[in-house]
Parts: sequence; C-alpha cells; structure tokens
Amino acid sequence: MSRPIRVVLVDDQPLIRGGFRALLDAEADIHVVGEAADGENGVAVIRRERPDVALMDVQMPVVNGVEATRQIAADPDLADVHVVILTNYGIDQYVFEALRAGAGGFLVKDIEPVDLLQAVRSAARGDALLSPAITWKLISEYVSRPQASSDARGLDGLTNREREVLALVGRGLSNEEIAEQMVISPLTAKTHVSRAMVKLGARDRAQLVVIAYESGLIEPRRMGTGRGHAPHDETGSG
Repeated sequence: MSRPIRVVLVDDQPLIRGGFRALLDAEADIHVVGEAADGENGVAVIRRERPDVALMDVQMPVVNGVEATRQIAADPDLADVHVVILTNYGIDQYVFEALRAGAGGFLVKDIEPVDLLQAVRSAARGDALLSPAITWKLISEYVSRPQASSDARGLDGLTNREREVLALVGRGLSNEEIAEQMVISPLTAKTHVSRAMVKLGARDRAQLVVIAYESGLIEPRRMGTGRGHAPHDETGSG
C-alpha cells in the first residue's frame, strides 16, 4: 500500500479546520500532518512537513492565502506541494490571484464531504481543480481583463503540438479528451502537457489555463467546455 496523502490545513476558523481534519483523517489514504491559523504559520508548517496537499484559506490574518501561496510557489523545496485555496464565496479576485500565484485550484468551504475527499486525492495527483464551467468563469471575469502580464513568455519555445495542447488545456480538457481530439494516446498528451509546463515554468494545469488566455493563445469568446455541457459542480480534474 502506498503511503497516505499528507495534508496541511491553513484556516483561521478552528471549526473549519476541525471539521476538515475529522473528515480527512477518517480515510485510510489521507492523513492531516499539520494545521495553522494564518498564512505565515501555514508556510512554516508546510516547510516543516512537506505535505502533498495544502488546503489554504484565501483570507486570513498576518499573511493571507494569496501571499502564502506565492511564497510556497517560489520555494523550490516545496515544488511538490499542491495548494488548494478555500473560500466562502466561490471565485473572486482573491481566488484568481491565488491561482495566478501558483494554486492548483480552489474549493468552496460548504463542499460536500465526498467531493472534498475526491478533490484532495485529485490535487495530490497534480490535477487542476477547475471544471470547464469554472474555467470559463475564471477567464471571462478575470483573465480577459486588460493588465500587464509576463505570462506570455516562453510560448515561442513551444512546438506546434505543445501550443495545440496548451490551447486545449485552456479550454478545460483532460488528457484523455486532448488525446481523443488530437488522435494521439493519453500518454502522449500527458507528455505534451508536462513539457509545456516545464517550458512555461507552470506548477500545474491551473497555471497553464491562465497562461493560455493571458498570452492571447485563446480568446475568451472561443471558450468551449470540450464536454458538450459544462458541469454544475465547482471541482473537477484538469
């Protein structure tokens, strides 16, 4: 049996931490290894414990979730930590900034228990917790706003295939769906995605989504779900 998924909880509400911990620790394959009530202590705990997943509240005292995520993303020793932002309100500017900073997705705090467990397992695998419906909302409300961005850097270094894959990731397609559309194997699709991430300096698929749109590779009006119908939930593997 592989080792349990290691999780750190960072939230200033004790009831939230306690409820999430009880739920997660009840699973044989998940173990909460640390908690913190603010971003500063959260980063310290994460540096000490090196978890697979950090569930990070977006708004906290001392250091908020956006800045804490930025510090984690900037630390090469924490490259394997997958940050998932927790929010009460769904996607907003704070959540978007956290995704830009390096978070792999976000969850609303009133998520169903079964969906939380699935999300933690997906995050541990490196999947982006952004369904096509949420990707569309993200792009239409935030990424499409004019702003100075350096995320276009590196696109010239991508092959035509990698550009095509990046565009499909930006539309919310999974590796299997990319493979089907490009008539290649899922393993080849995964390889193209991985190479694009390395060349663009992206931590995960969520950042690839942001880069795909901010670079102008895809325009919001061309957005499609890739599944025919956008799902109604707010989580999903990328």
